[in-house]
Amino acid sequence: MAEEQEEKTFDWLPEGMKALADGEYDAIIMGTGLKECVISGLLSVQGMRVLHMDRNDYYGADCASLNLTNLYKKFNAGAPPDNIGSNRDFNVDLIPKFIMACGNLTKMLLHTKVTRYLEFKSIEGSFVYNGGKVLKVPATPEEALKSPLMGLFEKRRFRNFLLYVDAYDETKPETHKGRDLTVLTMKQLYEEFGLVPATHQFISHAMCLQIDETHMNQPALPTVKELQTYCYSLSRYGTSPYIYPVYGLGGLPEGFSRLCAIHGGTFMLNRDVDEIQYNEKGEAIGVRSGNEMARAKFVVGDPSYFPKEKVRATGQIVRCICFLNHPIPNVGDLESAQIIIPGPQVGRKNDIFVCSLSNSHQVTSQGVYVAIVSTKMEGSNPDKEVVPGLALLGHIMQRFTTVATTYEPVGDGNSDKAYISSSFDASSHFEGDVEDLLSLYKRITGKDLDMNINADSVEADY
Repeated sequence: MAEEQEEKTFDWLPEGMKALADGEYDAIIMGTGLKECVISGLLSVQGMRVLHMDRNDYYGADCASLNLTNLYKKFNAGAPPDNIGSNRDFNVDLIPKFIMACGNLTKMLLHTKVTRYLEFKSIEGSFVYNGGKVLKVPATPEEALKSPLMGLFEKRRFRNFLLYVDAYDETKPETHKGRDLTVLTMKQLYEEFGLVPATHQFISHAMCLQIDETHMNQPALPTVKELQTYCYSLSRYGTSPYIYPVYGLGGLPEGFSRLCAIHGGTFMLNRDVDEIQYNEKGEAIGVRSGNEMARAKFVVGDPSYFPKEKVRATGQIVRCICFLNHPIPNVGDLESAQIIIPGPQVGRKNDIFVCSLSNSHQVTSQGVYVAIVSTKMEGSNPDKEVVPGLALLGHIMQRFTTVATTYEPVGDGNSDKAYISSSFDASSHFEGDVEDLLSLYKRITGKDLDMNINADSVEADY
Protein backbone atom coordinates (compact mmCIF):
# COMPACT_ATOMS: atom_id res chain seq x y z
CA MET A 1 0.00 0.00 0.00
CA ALA A 2 1.40 3.39 -1.00
CA GLU A 3 2.39 5.62 1.87
CA GLU A 4 0.35 8.78 2.30
CA GLN A 5 2.23 11.72 0.80
CA GLU A 6 3.87 13.81 3.48
CA GLU A 7 2.87 17.45 3.76
CA LYS A 8 5.69 19.58 2.43
CA THR A 9 7.39 21.96 4.82
CA PHE A 10 9.79 24.83 4.21
CA ASP A 11 11.89 27.10 6.44
CA TRP A 12 10.02 30.15 5.12
CA LEU A 13 6.54 28.79 5.99
CA PRO A 14 5.10 30.60 9.04
CA GLU A 15 3.48 28.51 11.75
CA GLY A 16 -0.08 27.49 10.90
CA MET A 17 0.45 27.93 7.15
CA LYS A 18 0.62 25.15 4.57
CA ALA A 19 2.51 24.93 1.30
CA LEU A 20 0.41 25.77 -1.72
CA ALA A 21 0.77 22.88 -4.20
CA ASP A 22 4.54 22.09 -4.42
CA GLY A 23 5.45 25.21 -2.47
CA GLU A 24 8.43 26.46 -4.48
CA TYR A 25 8.39 27.55 -8.15
CA ASP A 26 10.34 29.62 -10.62
CA ALA A 27 7.24 31.62 -11.56
CA ILE A 28 3.74 32.15 -10.19
CA ILE A 29 1.26 33.37 -12.80
CA MET A 30 -2.10 34.87 -11.85
CA GLY A 31 -5.04 34.88 -14.24
CA THR A 32 -5.61 32.60 -17.24
CA GLY A 33 -6.09 35.35 -19.80
CA LEU A 34 -4.43 34.83 -23.18
CA LYS A 35 -1.29 36.84 -22.35
CA GLU A 36 -0.73 35.04 -19.05
CA CYS A 37 -1.31 31.61 -20.64
CA VAL A 38 1.12 32.33 -23.48
CA ILE A 39 3.76 33.37 -20.91
CA SER A 40 3.20 30.25 -18.76
CA GLY A 41 3.44 28.05 -21.86
CA LEU A 42 6.66 29.70 -23.07
CA LEU A 43 8.31 29.64 -19.63
CA SER A 44 7.43 26.00 -18.97
CA VAL A 45 8.84 24.96 -22.36
CA GLN A 46 12.12 26.56 -21.22
CA GLY A 47 12.16 24.28 -18.19
CA MET A 48 10.82 26.69 -15.56
CA ARG A 49 8.55 25.39 -12.81
CA VAL A 50 5.28 27.28 -13.13
CA LEU A 51 2.29 27.62 -10.78
CA HIS A 52 -0.70 29.14 -12.60
CA MET A 53 -3.73 30.34 -10.61
CA ASP A 54 -7.09 31.87 -11.48
CA ARG A 55 -9.92 33.12 -9.26
CA ASN A 56 -12.49 31.87 -11.82
CA ASP A 57 -13.54 28.28 -12.40
CA TYR A 58 -12.93 28.60 -16.14
CA TYR A 59 -9.98 29.46 -18.37
CA GLY A 60 -9.68 32.77 -20.21
CA ALA A 61 -10.27 35.40 -17.45
CA ASP A 62 -11.57 38.54 -19.23
CA CYS A 63 -11.13 36.93 -22.66
CA ALA A 64 -13.12 33.78 -21.95
CA SER A 65 -15.73 32.30 -24.32
CA LEU A 66 -19.00 31.66 -22.45
CA ASN A 67 -21.93 29.37 -23.15
CA LEU A 68 -25.45 30.78 -23.13
CA THR A 69 -26.18 30.11 -19.43
CA ASN A 70 -22.90 31.66 -18.22
CA LEU A 71 -23.32 34.67 -20.54
CA TYR A 72 -26.81 35.48 -19.23
CA LYS A 73 -25.62 34.85 -15.65
CA LYS A 74 -22.64 37.22 -16.09
CA PHE A 75 -24.94 40.04 -17.22
CA ASN A 76 -27.70 39.21 -14.70
CA ALA A 77 -30.08 38.83 -17.64
CA GLY A 78 -32.15 35.97 -16.18
CA ALA A 79 -32.69 32.71 -18.04
CA PRO A 80 -31.86 32.55 -21.76
CA PRO A 81 -34.97 32.41 -24.01
CA ASP A 82 -35.88 28.97 -25.36
CA ASN A 83 -36.03 30.12 -28.99
CA ILE A 84 -32.36 31.15 -29.21
CA GLY A 85 -30.90 27.66 -29.30
CA SER A 86 -29.12 25.10 -27.16
CA ASN A 87 -26.72 26.12 -24.40
CA ARG A 88 -23.89 23.98 -25.77
CA ASP A 89 -24.09 25.66 -29.23
CA PHE A 90 -22.78 28.97 -27.85
CA ASN A 91 -19.18 30.06 -27.25
CA VAL A 92 -19.46 33.84 -27.02
CA ASP A 93 -16.26 35.85 -26.55
CA LEU A 94 -16.27 38.50 -23.84
CA ILE A 95 -13.45 40.29 -25.70
CA PRO A 96 -13.94 39.46 -29.37
CA LYS A 97 -10.89 39.70 -31.60
CA PHE A 98 -9.79 38.28 -34.93
CA ILE A 99 -6.30 36.93 -35.63
CA MET A 100 -4.17 38.33 -38.44
CA ALA A 101 -3.44 35.26 -40.57
CA CYS A 102 0.28 36.02 -40.95
CA GLY A 103 0.65 38.24 -37.87
CA ASN A 104 2.61 37.78 -34.65
CA LEU A 105 -0.04 35.81 -32.74
CA THR A 106 -0.12 33.21 -35.53
CA LYS A 107 3.69 33.04 -35.33
CA MET A 108 3.42 32.40 -31.58
CA LEU A 109 0.86 29.64 -32.16
CA LEU A 110 3.17 28.00 -34.69
CA HIS A 111 6.32 28.62 -32.62
CA THR A 112 4.80 26.78 -29.64
CA LYS A 113 2.88 24.24 -31.79
CA VAL A 114 -0.35 25.19 -29.99
CA THR A 115 -2.02 25.01 -33.42
CA ARG A 116 -2.16 21.23 -32.93
CA TYR A 117 -4.92 21.78 -30.32
CA LEU A 118 -7.01 24.21 -32.41
CA GLU A 119 -8.87 24.44 -35.68
CA PHE A 120 -9.06 27.75 -37.54
CA LYS A 121 -11.35 29.15 -40.21
CA SER A 122 -10.93 32.36 -42.16
CA ILE A 123 -13.22 35.37 -41.70
CA GLU A 124 -15.25 35.95 -44.85
CA GLY A 125 -14.91 39.70 -45.30
CA SER A 126 -13.11 42.88 -44.21
CA PHE A 127 -14.98 46.18 -44.64
CA VAL A 128 -14.61 49.89 -43.92
CA TYR A 129 -17.28 52.50 -43.25
CA ASN A 130 -16.77 55.39 -45.64
CA GLY A 131 -19.08 58.27 -46.56
CA GLY A 132 -22.10 56.62 -44.92
CA LYS A 133 -21.59 53.26 -46.70
CA VAL A 134 -20.02 49.92 -45.77
CA LEU A 135 -17.46 49.06 -48.46
CA LYS A 136 -15.09 46.13 -48.97
CA VAL A 137 -11.45 46.93 -48.23
CA PRO A 138 -9.33 46.44 -51.36
CA ALA A 139 -5.90 44.97 -50.71
CA THR A 140 -4.75 43.86 -54.12
CA PRO A 141 -3.92 46.17 -57.01
CA GLU A 142 -6.62 44.45 -59.11
CA GLU A 143 -9.30 44.84 -56.45
CA ALA A 144 -8.33 48.47 -55.97
CA LEU A 145 -9.21 49.25 -59.58
CA LYS A 146 -12.80 48.06 -58.99
CA SER A 147 -13.31 49.65 -55.56
CA PRO A 148 -16.02 52.33 -55.14
CA LEU A 149 -13.88 53.83 -52.35
CA MET A 150 -11.94 55.93 -54.86
CA GLY A 151 -12.25 57.75 -58.16
CA LEU A 152 -10.49 56.51 -61.30
CA PHE A 153 -7.23 58.51 -60.96
CA GLU A 154 -7.04 57.86 -57.20
CA LYS A 155 -7.34 54.13 -57.89
CA ARG A 156 -4.23 54.24 -60.07
CA ARG A 157 -2.29 56.18 -57.42
CA PHE A 158 -3.45 53.69 -54.76
CA ARG A 159 -2.36 50.78 -56.99
CA ASN A 160 1.12 52.34 -57.36
CA PHE A 161 1.31 52.83 -53.60
CA LEU A 162 0.40 49.16 -52.95
CA LEU A 163 2.98 47.96 -55.50
CA TYR A 164 5.66 50.07 -53.75
CA VAL A 165 4.70 48.70 -50.32
CA ASP A 166 4.61 45.12 -51.62
CA ALA A 167 8.12 45.42 -53.09
CA TYR A 168 9.62 47.34 -50.11
CA ASP A 169 12.28 45.42 -48.18
CA GLU A 170 14.00 47.16 -45.28
CA THR A 171 17.24 45.27 -46.03
CA LYS A 172 17.30 46.09 -49.78
CA PRO A 173 17.93 49.79 -50.46
CA GLU A 174 17.07 49.38 -54.16
CA THR A 175 13.42 48.79 -53.11
CA HIS A 176 13.30 52.06 -51.15
CA LYS A 177 13.25 54.22 -54.31
CA GLY A 178 15.18 56.96 -52.50
CA ARG A 179 12.76 57.13 -49.56
CA ASP A 180 14.00 56.74 -45.98
CA LEU A 181 10.94 55.43 -44.12
CA THR A 182 12.68 55.84 -40.76
CA VAL A 183 12.53 59.61 -41.35
CA LEU A 184 9.66 60.18 -43.82
CA THR A 185 6.32 60.36 -41.95
CA MET A 186 3.29 58.31 -43.00
CA LYS A 187 1.51 61.50 -44.05
CA GLN A 188 4.47 62.49 -46.26
CA LEU A 189 4.60 59.00 -47.81
CA TYR A 190 0.91 59.15 -48.73
CA GLU A 191 1.41 62.62 -50.19
CA GLU A 192 4.43 61.49 -52.26
CA PHE A 193 2.07 59.11 -54.06
CA GLY A 194 -0.53 61.87 -54.47
CA LEU A 195 -3.11 60.10 -52.32
CA VAL A 196 -5.97 62.21 -50.91
CA PRO A 197 -6.82 62.36 -47.15
CA ALA A 198 -9.88 60.07 -47.54
CA THR A 199 -7.58 57.36 -48.96
CA HIS A 200 -5.02 57.92 -46.17
CA GLN A 201 -7.83 57.26 -43.73
CA PHE A 202 -9.08 53.93 -45.02
CA ILE A 203 -5.54 52.58 -45.64
CA SER A 204 -4.38 53.56 -42.15
CA HIS A 205 -7.47 52.44 -40.23
CA ALA A 206 -8.83 49.48 -42.22
CA MET A 207 -5.55 47.99 -43.49
CA CYS A 208 -2.69 49.19 -41.25
CA LEU A 209 -5.10 48.86 -38.29
CA GLN A 210 -4.14 52.16 -36.69
CA ILE A 211 -6.79 53.14 -34.15
CA ASP A 212 -6.26 56.93 -34.27
CA GLU A 213 -4.32 59.57 -36.23
CA THR A 214 -1.11 59.79 -34.15
CA HIS A 215 0.88 57.59 -36.58
CA MET A 216 0.48 60.13 -39.40
CA ASN A 217 3.26 62.36 -38.06
CA GLN A 218 5.55 59.50 -37.06
CA PRO A 219 8.11 57.63 -39.23
CA ALA A 220 6.30 55.53 -41.84
CA LEU A 221 8.25 52.27 -41.45
CA PRO A 222 6.19 50.60 -38.66
CA THR A 223 2.90 51.45 -40.40
CA VAL A 224 4.21 50.19 -43.76
CA LYS A 225 5.20 46.89 -42.10
CA GLU A 226 1.67 46.59 -40.71
CA LEU A 227 0.26 47.13 -44.19
CA GLN A 228 2.57 44.43 -45.56
CA THR A 229 1.32 41.99 -42.88
CA TYR A 230 -2.29 42.81 -43.81
CA CYS A 231 -1.74 42.30 -47.54
CA TYR A 232 0.35 39.16 -47.02
CA SER A 233 -2.33 37.71 -44.69
CA LEU A 234 -5.04 38.51 -47.22
CA SER A 235 -3.14 36.82 -50.03
CA ARG A 236 -2.99 33.57 -48.01
CA TYR A 237 -6.74 33.21 -47.49
CA GLY A 238 -8.33 35.44 -50.16
CA THR A 239 -11.54 36.53 -48.45
CA SER A 240 -10.03 38.56 -45.60
CA PRO A 241 -6.71 38.68 -43.74
CA TYR A 242 -8.26 37.30 -40.55
CA ILE A 243 -8.66 33.83 -39.08
CA TYR A 244 -10.55 32.73 -35.97
CA PRO A 245 -10.59 29.52 -33.91
CA VAL A 246 -13.61 27.24 -34.26
CA TYR A 247 -15.45 27.24 -30.87
CA GLY A 248 -14.22 30.72 -29.94
CA LEU A 249 -11.17 32.47 -28.57
CA GLY A 250 -11.40 30.61 -25.27
CA GLY A 251 -9.51 27.81 -27.01
CA LEU A 252 -6.37 29.97 -27.22
CA PRO A 253 -5.62 30.29 -23.49
CA GLU A 254 -6.68 26.66 -23.03
CA GLY A 255 -4.19 25.59 -25.73
CA PHE A 256 -1.29 27.44 -24.08
CA SER A 257 -2.38 26.10 -20.67
CA ARG A 258 -2.21 22.59 -22.09
CA LEU A 259 1.29 23.32 -23.37
CA CYS A 260 2.31 24.46 -19.87
CA ALA A 261 0.74 21.41 -18.20
CA ILE A 262 2.50 19.00 -20.61
CA HIS A 263 5.81 20.59 -19.50
CA GLY A 264 5.07 20.14 -15.80
CA GLY A 265 3.13 23.32 -14.98
CA THR A 266 0.62 23.25 -12.10
CA PHE A 267 -2.84 24.81 -12.62
CA MET A 268 -5.27 25.86 -9.93
CA LEU A 269 -8.64 27.25 -11.03
CA ASN A 270 -11.24 28.68 -8.63
CA ARG A 271 -8.38 29.78 -6.37
CA ASP A 272 -8.01 33.47 -5.58
CA VAL A 273 -4.80 35.19 -4.51
CA ASP A 274 -5.36 36.89 -1.16
CA GLU A 275 -1.94 38.50 -0.99
CA ILE A 276 1.18 38.96 -3.10
CA GLN A 277 4.15 38.73 -0.73
CA TYR A 278 7.27 40.88 -0.95
CA ASN A 279 10.70 40.74 0.70
CA GLU A 280 12.43 43.65 2.47
CA LYS A 281 13.76 44.92 -0.89
CA GLY A 282 10.21 45.24 -2.22
CA GLU A 283 10.59 42.25 -4.57
CA ALA A 284 7.65 39.88 -5.10
CA ILE A 285 8.60 36.48 -3.66
CA GLY A 286 5.29 34.58 -3.56
CA VAL A 287 1.57 34.50 -2.90
CA ARG A 288 -0.86 33.56 -0.16
CA SER A 289 -4.23 31.93 -0.77
CA GLY A 290 -6.15 31.33 2.46
CA ASN A 291 -3.78 29.48 4.80
CA GLU A 292 -1.53 28.27 1.97
CA MET A 293 1.57 29.92 0.57
CA ALA A 294 3.91 29.43 -2.38
CA ARG A 295 7.24 31.06 -3.21
CA ALA A 296 8.73 31.97 -6.58
CA LYS A 297 11.54 34.00 -8.16
CA PHE A 298 8.93 36.35 -9.69
CA VAL A 299 5.19 36.75 -10.22
CA VAL A 300 3.24 37.55 -13.41
CA GLY A 301 -0.40 38.56 -13.73
CA ASP A 302 -3.12 40.72 -15.18
CA PRO A 303 -3.79 44.11 -13.53
CA SER A 304 -6.77 42.82 -11.47
CA TYR A 305 -4.46 40.77 -9.21
CA PHE A 306 -2.23 43.69 -8.18
CA PRO A 307 -2.71 46.60 -5.74
CA LYS A 308 -3.77 49.96 -7.21
CA GLU A 309 -0.33 51.55 -6.73
CA LYS A 310 1.18 49.03 -9.18
CA VAL A 311 -1.13 49.95 -12.11
CA ARG A 312 -2.64 53.05 -13.70
CA ALA A 313 -5.93 53.46 -15.57
CA THR A 314 -5.57 54.21 -19.29
CA GLY A 315 -9.22 54.74 -20.20
CA GLN A 316 -12.44 52.82 -20.63
CA ILE A 317 -13.73 50.51 -23.36
CA VAL A 318 -17.39 49.86 -24.18
CA ARG A 319 -18.28 46.53 -25.77
CA CYS A 320 -21.78 45.53 -26.95
CA ILE A 321 -22.50 41.85 -27.57
CA CYS A 322 -25.57 41.56 -29.81
CA PHE A 323 -27.55 38.50 -30.95
CA LEU A 324 -29.06 38.83 -34.43
CA ASN A 325 -31.34 36.51 -36.42
CA HIS A 326 -29.73 37.61 -39.69
CA PRO A 327 -26.28 38.42 -41.11
CA ILE A 328 -25.10 42.05 -40.88
CA PRO A 329 -26.86 43.93 -43.72
CA ASN A 330 -24.85 45.42 -46.60
CA VAL A 331 -21.92 42.99 -46.39
CA GLY A 332 -23.35 40.34 -48.72
CA ASP A 333 -24.97 37.76 -46.37
CA LEU A 334 -21.60 36.75 -44.94
CA GLU A 335 -21.37 34.31 -42.02
CA SER A 336 -18.45 36.32 -40.55
CA ALA A 337 -17.08 39.81 -41.16
CA GLN A 338 -15.23 42.77 -39.71
CA ILE A 339 -16.22 46.40 -40.25
CA ILE A 340 -13.94 49.23 -39.14
CA ILE A 341 -15.51 52.66 -38.70
CA PRO A 342 -12.63 55.18 -38.76
CA GLY A 343 -13.20 57.70 -35.94
CA PRO A 344 -13.02 60.77 -38.22
CA GLN A 345 -15.89 59.34 -40.34
CA VAL A 346 -18.29 59.76 -37.41
CA GLY A 347 -16.73 62.74 -35.62
CA ARG A 348 -14.64 60.74 -33.17
CA LYS A 349 -10.94 60.37 -32.36
CA ASN A 350 -11.08 56.60 -31.86
CA ASP A 351 -12.26 53.99 -34.32
CA ILE A 352 -15.35 51.83 -33.75
CA PHE A 353 -14.97 48.10 -34.46
CA VAL A 354 -17.76 45.74 -35.52
CA CYS A 355 -17.18 42.02 -35.88
CA SER A 356 -19.71 39.28 -36.56
CA LEU A 357 -19.60 35.50 -36.24
CA SER A 358 -22.10 32.67 -36.55
CA ASN A 359 -22.65 28.93 -36.47
CA SER A 360 -19.99 28.48 -39.18
CA HIS A 361 -17.35 29.08 -36.46
CA GLN A 362 -19.37 27.05 -33.91
CA VAL A 363 -20.01 30.02 -31.62
CA THR A 364 -23.83 30.23 -31.96
CA SER A 365 -26.73 27.95 -32.86
CA GLN A 366 -27.94 27.67 -36.46
CA GLY A 367 -29.59 30.89 -37.68
CA VAL A 368 -28.23 33.05 -34.83
CA TYR A 369 -25.43 35.58 -35.43
CA VAL A 370 -23.35 37.35 -32.80
CA ALA A 371 -22.13 40.86 -33.56
CA ILE A 372 -19.88 42.79 -31.21
CA VAL A 373 -19.37 46.55 -31.33
CA SER A 374 -16.43 48.03 -29.38
CA THR A 375 -14.63 51.34 -29.00
CA LYS A 376 -12.65 53.42 -26.56
CA MET A 377 -14.91 55.69 -24.50
CA GLU A 378 -14.63 59.40 -25.27
CA GLY A 379 -17.60 60.60 -23.21
CA SER A 380 -19.67 59.32 -20.28
CA ASN A 381 -22.59 57.66 -22.12
CA PRO A 382 -21.59 54.18 -23.34
CA ASP A 383 -24.73 53.71 -25.48
CA LYS A 384 -24.01 56.92 -27.39
CA GLU A 385 -20.41 55.84 -28.11
CA VAL A 386 -21.47 52.73 -30.04
CA VAL A 387 -24.47 54.17 -31.94
CA PRO A 388 -22.68 54.28 -35.35
CA GLY A 389 -21.76 50.60 -34.99
CA LEU A 390 -25.17 49.44 -33.73
CA ALA A 391 -26.83 51.31 -36.61
CA LEU A 392 -25.14 48.90 -39.08
CA LEU A 393 -26.57 45.75 -37.48
CA GLY A 394 -30.28 45.90 -38.32
CA HIS A 395 -32.72 44.23 -35.89
CA ILE A 396 -31.06 43.19 -32.59
CA MET A 397 -32.69 40.33 -30.62
CA GLN A 398 -30.63 40.70 -27.45
CA ARG A 399 -27.88 43.06 -26.39
CA PHE A 400 -25.36 42.97 -23.53
CA THR A 401 -23.21 46.03 -22.80
CA THR A 402 -20.01 46.17 -20.73
CA VAL A 403 -17.80 49.11 -19.83
CA ALA A 404 -14.31 48.07 -18.72
CA THR A 405 -11.58 50.28 -17.30
CA THR A 406 -8.23 49.46 -18.92
CA TYR A 407 -4.94 49.41 -17.00
CA GLU A 408 -1.23 49.28 -17.65
CA PRO A 409 1.65 48.63 -15.21
CA VAL A 410 3.37 51.60 -13.58
CA GLY A 411 6.79 49.90 -13.70
CA ASP A 412 8.48 47.33 -15.94
CA GLY A 413 8.73 44.72 -13.17
CA ASN A 414 12.52 44.59 -13.01
CA SER A 415 12.80 46.27 -9.60
CA ASP A 416 9.89 44.52 -7.84
CA LYS A 417 9.81 41.19 -9.75
CA ALA A 418 6.09 41.74 -10.42
CA TYR A 419 5.45 41.59 -14.16
CA ILE A 420 2.04 42.93 -15.11
CA SER A 421 0.28 42.73 -18.48
CA SER A 422 -1.79 45.59 -19.90
CA SER A 423 -5.54 45.27 -20.44
CA PHE A 424 -6.76 44.27 -23.91
CA ASP A 425 -7.38 47.23 -26.24
CA ALA A 426 -10.66 48.16 -27.98
CA SER A 427 -9.70 46.91 -31.43
CA SER A 428 -11.17 43.76 -33.01
CA HIS A 429 -7.74 42.23 -33.71
CA PHE A 430 -4.74 41.13 -31.62
CA GLU A 431 -1.88 43.08 -33.21
CA GLY A 432 -1.56 45.75 -30.46
CA ASP A 433 -2.04 43.19 -27.69
CA VAL A 434 0.70 40.96 -29.11
CA GLU A 435 3.11 43.92 -28.90
CA ASP A 436 2.35 44.07 -25.16
CA LEU A 437 2.80 40.31 -24.89
CA LEU A 438 6.21 40.43 -26.59
CA SER A 439 7.21 43.30 -24.28
CA LEU A 440 6.06 41.31 -21.24
CA TYR A 441 8.10 38.30 -22.38
CA LYS A 442 11.21 40.45 -22.85
CA ARG A 443 10.79 42.12 -19.43
CA ILE A 444 10.55 38.70 -17.76
CA THR A 445 13.30 36.84 -19.63
CA GLY A 446 15.56 39.70 -20.73
CA LYS A 447 15.48 38.51 -24.34
CA ASP A 448 13.28 38.90 -27.40
CA LEU A 449 11.02 36.01 -28.36
CA ASP A 450 12.27 34.47 -31.59
CA MET A 451 9.57 35.33 -34.14
CA ASN A 452 11.53 34.18 -37.21
CA ILE A 453 8.99 31.62 -38.29
CA ASN A 454 6.99 31.53 -41.49
CA ALA A 455 3.34 32.22 -40.65
CA ASP A 456 2.08 31.17 -44.08
CA SER A 457 -0.53 28.80 -42.75
CA VAL A 458 -1.76 27.56 -39.39
CA GLU A 459 -2.44 24.27 -41.16
CA ALA A 460 1.30 23.96 -41.95
CA ASP A 461 3.16 20.76 -41.19
CA TYR A 462 5.80 21.79 -38.70
